Amino acid sequence: MGVEYDGSDFHGWQTQVGVRTVQQCLEAAISRVADHPLGVQCAGRTDTGVHAFEQVVHFDTTASRSERSWVLGTNVNLPPDVAVRWAHRVEGDFHARFSAMARHYRYQLQVRRTRSPLARNRAVWVHDALDLARMREAARALVGEHDFSSFRAVACQAKSPVRRVHYLEVDAEDDLVILRIGANGFLHHMVRNIAGVLVAIGRGEAEVGWTRELLEVRDRTLGGVTAPPQGLFFVRADYPEHFALPQAAYRTPLQRLAAD
Repeated sequence: MGVEYDGSDFHGWQTQVGVRTVQQCLEAAISRVADHPLGVQCAGRTDTGVHAFEQVVHFDTTASRSERSWVLGTNVNLPPDVAVRWAHRVEGDFHARFSAMARHYRYQLQVRRTRSPLARNRAVWVHDALDLARMREAARALVGEHDFSSFRAVACQAKSPVRRVHYLEVDAEDDLVILRIGANGFLHHMVRNIAGVLVAIGRGEAEVGWTRELLEVRDRTLGGVTAPPQGLFFVRADYPEHFALPQAAYRTPLQRLAAD
């Protein structure tokens, strides 16, 4: 399934005792359609307050339903802040997490003198002007395969800190500054830590070369502030074509590069 959600009122993706999570809501809704308990696996777990345009999940079931019935039946049983966009039958070798070749995120900053109540859960407010040229220059050092130890959470459980960042773009749309990033995988808090470093550089609080220095020192304690979760969106995950997933009809920067 492709799932969209507003993470504002969720304590992240993963089921936890005593709090509301996306996984918990989704499993309950799909189980009602399947008429048996089941669990779901996702492409990339998101933290409290983080949103998703198209999170990909998979589950195993003995129930026989049409793809339309899975979508409509699940959505009827979901709260307003989460919905299924599509459903698709796959072979048993598919795994939402391990079959993904790349994942894509965006991080939104609202740059203006006053805060916006309307954007409070969609973008992080920055009241100082940001130097986008400095941010873009600093971002270039992070593209490629690197040890991202300085950009991972202390509690990150990944076995290796090495990831390949395919692209990292910094764009402006009206009063929004949008960071777009795609990689073969992400460490815990990696995108938010990158955003925090680039904002500091954009404000002039750190030198442009700080990103390269952080890659070299491989020390999270020197890595600056973790940016808030509200501006972060899981955009999509890429899968081999033979799975034929009916994903959204937009292209990520990585797909545009491949087409060129």
